Amino acid sequence: MFEQYHNVLLVLFSLLALMVLQQLVATVAHRKQKNSVPGVVDQNLDHHSFVFRSHRTFLNSLENVPIFILTVLVAACLGVTGQALFIASLVFLVARFIHMVLFYLIATNTNPSPRSYFYIIGLLSQLYLFGLVIWSL
Repeated sequence: MFEQYHNVLLVLFSLLALMVLQQLVATVAHRKQKNSVPGVVDQNLDHHSFVFRSHRTFLNSLENVPIFILTVLVAACLGVTGQALFIASLVFLVARFIHMVLFYLIATNTNPSPRSYFYIIGLLSQLYLFGLVIWSL
């Protein structure tokens, strides 16, 4: 069973590694502030602060990646093909990576920002997976 999902598992591991990287970046950015309080991000910060953007990038992943991974696992348990899961997972990974890079680089409070489009691509791959799961039931 796991052979057909080998590439999917590599992508899921890459998503987890991306989240660990985001956690490290957010932690280092926060600790470099003068007078930083562990675990507290200044509520007066906005997108013009890298501390804010790195923190929000990690929190955004905490909101989206676990749901995606669980959906992939449910789909695999229902027998959705490894190829379909791999493509959806790879699209999601690439979208999340570009979303992260744009979140780090672009300091804007306008909406939508360029990162929003990659969030939508990730969301569409999530919806595609939900469709596969429903179709498999």
